[in-house]
Amino acid sequence: MGLIYYGSSPDPIEVDDRTLAHVKVVIALKLRRNESFTLSWRHPDGSGRSTLWLHPSIPLRFNFDDPVTPELSQQWLRELSTSANTSGGILLTEEHIEPLEII
Repeated sequence: MGLIYYGSSPDPIEVDDRTLAHVKVVIALKLRRNESFTLSWRHPDGSGRSTLWLHPSIPLRFNFDDPVTPELSQQWLRELSTSANTSGGILLTEEHIEPLEII
């Protein structure tokens, strides 16, 4: 399980490593361009949802449990990037894995 530390809060946000690897790429691209945006997700226990306002001047740190970076899905990166450029910001969604066609 990966962790996001944002701002001065000592409480991290837990995100699975694979999702965090993808989100990190999209967040880094947006912040590198000095763009502010939101990051939203549903709580895993179904108790609600949360949103962060991400701004380039606010400290941000990603911690991963797995020392190896997973292979990234270009499709999922595109989906996350597209949502990052909307007024709703990034909405964390499940990765859509296309089934392999067996011939």
